[in-house]
Amino acid sequence: MMMRYGGTTRVTNTAMLVAKGLGAEVGAPNKWGFLVRGPAVYGGGVRNGSTLAVPEEEEKRVDSSPSHNAASAGGNKEEKGIVSYWGIHPSKITKQDGTEWKWNCFRPWETYKADLSIDLNKHHAPVTFLDKMAYWTVKTLRYPTDLFFQRRYGCRAMMLETVAAVPGMVGGMLLHCKSLRRFEHSGGWIKTLLEEAENERMHLMTFMEVAKPKWYERALVIAVQGVFFNAYFLGYMLSPKFAHRMVGYLEEEAIHSYTEFLKELDKGKIENVPAPAIAIDYWQLPPDSTLRDVVMVVRADEAHHRDVNHFASDIHYQGRELREAAAPIGYH
Repeated sequence: MMMRYGGTTRVTNTAMLVAKGLGAEVGAPNKWGFLVRGPAVYGGGVRNGSTLAVPEEEEKRVDSSPSHNAASAGGNKEEKGIVSYWGIHPSKITKQDGTEWKWNCFRPWETYKADLSIDLNKHHAPVTFLDKMAYWTVKTLRYPTDLFFQRRYGCRAMMLETVAAVPGMVGGMLLHCKSLRRFEHSGGWIKTLLEEAENERMHLMTFMEVAKPKWYERALVIAVQGVFFNAYFLGYMLSPKFAHRMVGYLEEEAIHSYTEFLKELDKGKIENVPAPAIAIDYWQLPPDSTLRDVVMVVRADEAHHRDVNHFASDIHYQGRELREAAAPIGYH
């Protein structure tokens, strides 16, 4: 049977390979210059004409193989493999220098160089009632934070990033649902807010390598995150302009905290240890970078989040919707 797609016989060739039980590994540089290798075809049969399936004989053979038994028994991590009926296998990605990419939580094309030239002193002076409410809410929340962490800026950064990653996720989720309900585009704001949430999460993944949370700090995260998520969710539902303004002020406080962190590093009160490997790859830092370099790029990220959220609030204050203004996607 001849199957055509897009004027070619590519599907026909693939189906023939599947029928013969053949597979291949393809490798080609993507548009960022990184080599991505992945299996082209797996399995020896076709299910419903579209989904690849592993025959029972093949499945039994895999299950009884020594390597599979060793993996099931908890052998070496490198020897472990996930056997799936659906024929989905992870691709192997290499850097431009040919070394293997070791992170699953982000890919090389998601990395970037932080813009350290951004103005760190910008501030939105509160004028309206909602602005003042957002400003003093953030100022009030700062007092117990200062009292709890004192000058333990490593722990402070790690703990606060567990909260900072919530607003972008909540805002993006609500805009996503709104887009579905109204059958309309979001102007790119869903992606922008989710990017913000992911960026803040990567801050946490980085500082976890510097400061290890104690049991009571983990308990505090569960309590604070539960309260803050629901409070911010309700606040965003009632007034997005208030919610974004509050996040803008939160980011201003984050800039201040990281500036104090840098002062302690410069005074020698905090050891300027080598930068974690995850930070070097994520921000494309030099191999000999230190903790100070990491704090610099994280502070720049917070300044960008400050701008995005104050901008989003300004759009609402002008009686417009976010989708009417192009979102600053990839604004780092």
